[in-house]
Amino acid sequence: MADAEAIATLYRPYVEQTVSNFEYEPPDATEMAGRIAAHPAHPWLVASDDEGTLAGFAYAVPLRTRAAYQWTVETSVYTAVPGRGVGALLMRALLDACVSGGWRQTFAGIALPNEPSVALHERLGFVWVGTFPQVGFKGGQWVDVGWWHLSLRNGAR
Repeated sequence: MADAEAIATLYRPYVEQTVSNFEYEPPDATEMAGRIAAHPAHPWLVASDDEGTLAGFAYAVPLRTRAAYQWTVETSVYTAVPGRGVGALLMRALLDACVSGGWRQTFAGIALPNEPSVALHERLGFVWVGTFPQVGFKGGQWVDVGWWHLSLRNGAR
């Protein structure tokens, strides 16, 4: 994918400076392109600003690999500058793409605390279904992951 380098660049600070994901080493453009190519039926979306610079990206991947999970996805969104509406724009488009793709359920795992991400997902209709306590260790601390769910059967929000 042509946007793999820009996606890797935008994602790098999330890996290096936050506990919002559980990677220790930021993926390079080749690794990111491989991730995009790994699930060609699943959507990856990007948004650019007025200058053509990547403002954010969102994607859906299989929730699990076993056959019975084939109608369920996990969604994620990352933005260059949070709080400007790019995440909501991307997520709405991603949810619409998931509905069009035939998926029925989506889940989002959010490293806690992360009030902006929680608020975004809840505005879009996701509901909290539970928390995996202290499931990851990053930045010298144990991190909980909350899980939010949205049914796509009635169309995206």
